[in-house]
Amino acid sequence: MAEPRNRYSTVSLVLHWGIAALVLAQVCLITLHEGAPDGAPDPYIGWHKSVGLSILVLTLVRVGWRLMNPALPAPPGTPTWEKVAARTVHVLFYVLLIAMPMTGWLASSAGGREIEWFGLFPWPLLPVEGGREAARSLMGLHGLVMKGLYVLIALHVLAALKHQFLDRDNVLHRMIPIIPRRP
Repeated sequence: MAEPRNRYSTVSLVLHWGIAALVLAQVCLITLHEGAPDGAPDPYIGWHKSVGLSILVLTLVRVGWRLMNPALPAPPGTPTWEKVAARTVHVLFYVLLIAMPMTGWLASSAGGREIEWFGLFPWPLLPVEGGREAARSLMGLHGLVMKGLYVLIALHVLAALKHQFLDRDNVLHRMIPIIPRRP
């Protein structure tokens, strides 16, 4: 009988940490964009859109990978409410990591603002009507999704720290293999 897996696959790790790094890059890019002087050239929003669309594609790949490679089971003795909470947070992560770039893409499309993916090729706009008013509403939704994503990130990090330092159950080792496995 095969020994049960005690960590996620390399593909899962690369997708998880790659998307996490891109989300952090988004925070930096939008902060730089918001701090740019009015009227000055602003390369940050173009990069922000490209990174956002990359997050969309990678999240769709991650969802597909996850469907083919289910999550590891919770450690023995994990209360049912924690299992339900973990599953809920993960599903909401996927929903928001798709909704976030989609609302940005829809807003750019509604406003007729072209998107160049890292300056390499034009990203197609979606067939959305409504002009600036629709774009403004969609950007409001984009901001709301961002706040939800921040809440999920905080919950996720706090849960990981709880598992590492209170439960001491090797859950963090599954996603950060350089952390030594506890006996």
